[in-house]
Amino acid sequence: MGLIKEPLDVDFVVDPRPLTKEEENAISEFIKADKEKRLAKTKRVTKSQNELKN
Repeated sequence: MGLIKEPLDVDFVVDPRPLTKEEENAISEFIKADKEKRLAKTKRVTKSQNELKN
């Protein structure tokens, strides 16, 4: 990640409120789905699995 410079005449305001349970669950579900997607993409076929297919 890089540093984001604040453009001139623009003020970024950060709201440090805690997340609600609904927001926490939504973030957790997104992370879980993303991990499964990445694992499925990088899953390798092992030699024994390859032999079973033939």
